[in-house]
Amino acid sequence: MLTPGCATRTGTDAYGHSAGQSCAPGHYSDFLNQHLKLSSLGLGTFPGAATAAVDAAYADIVERALRSGINVIDTAAHYRYGRSMCAVGDGLRRAFAAGIGREQVYVVGKGGFLRFEDGPPADLAAWFEANIARKGLGAYDDLTGAHCLAPAYIAHQIDELREATGLATLDAFLIDQPEVHIPRLGKEELNRRLQTAFAVLEQAVRLDKIRSYGIATFDGLRAETDHALFQSLTSLLALAENAARVVNGEAQAHHHFRIVQLPFNAVMNEGFTRFSQATGQGNVASTLQAAHQLRVFVMGSHGLAKGRLADTGIDGLRAALPGFANDAQRALQFNRSTPGLGVSLAGISTPVHLDDLLAVAAQPPLARTDYLKLYRRADDAD
Repeated sequence: MLTPGCATRTGTDAYGHSAGQSCAPGHYSDFLNQHLKLSSLGLGTFPGAATAAVDAAYADIVERALRSGINVIDTAAHYRYGRSMCAVGDGLRRAFAAGIGREQVYVVGKGGFLRFEDGPPADLAAWFEANIARKGLGAYDDLTGAHCLAPAYIAHQIDELREATGLATLDAFLIDQPEVHIPRLGKEELNRRLQTAFAVLEQAVRLDKIRSYGIATFDGLRAETDHALFQSLTSLLALAENAARVVNGEAQAHHHFRIVQLPFNAVMNEGFTRFSQATGQGNVASTLQAAHQLRVFVMGSHGLAKGRLADTGIDGLRAALPGFANDAQRALQFNRSTPGLGVSLAGISTPVHLDDLLAVAAQPPLARTDYLKLYRRADDAD
């Protein structure tokens, strides 16, 4: 039995006054005009070995995070060969049993990459034929590396995520790194296929399997405009509009493309500093600024740069943020204070790293003026 419901304005607002009591003012961001209260720090589930011990740790971390003011959970069908989404499901069930409401939690699921059972197969072509092509989930032409953009496979991964997490409705589903297809297909053909995939996602919204959708990128929303992998927010929104028209049969149909992810941290800050997005409103803006103008919510991934910022840190942040216990906390505080960044995700598979997340949540984000001073400090240091 899947748990019905989704994050709501009243549910997330109540969450901030109950589970989020220990969090500082400013910890929750508004999700667009829906005014969902989402924690400025979210739990990612990418890292860790594919073992039962890590599964158990993730379930514990998800439950504890949800009971401590972190109400955004991010997972993907392929993370840890599918084990992360199942561990998220275990943690969610325990949190719900402890009194956390479904309407208080925002869960993001991602798809596109193939989900192998116990590791990459020795013969990818044979595996794909047996597990994807013969089941009608996609053709070999849909595959680039280990990424499959077949509409049937995207729909299949939505259902996999729903079953694994135990949720009837995902709050958001993101196609993960679609730009990997550009070198093989070219941007025009990728956009054609993305529009078809977006139509599947619009249909999933109609079926109440997801509430909204978008894309998660690694390069696409950080790159220069003339870079081969660059992706335009206005172009993506136009594809979503076209997909909504096809699905709904209405010339003025409203699409449900609401959210994007891109890496964001102190050493991967292009989303804030690089002005590459033409908004269609008379200006060229950074990805974060353009998203704000276009009413798209932004989540930052790679919050600790796969642990590098926790291990080595940045001298400028140490000097500017002395009130935090370690480099991981300073890095997270930098991220979640960024104007226009709604949620900063950090992949956490050990309890001590969750302690860092909660310690930062207990402090208010930096004021905008203080945040901008960090960039001036960096310029002065150069």
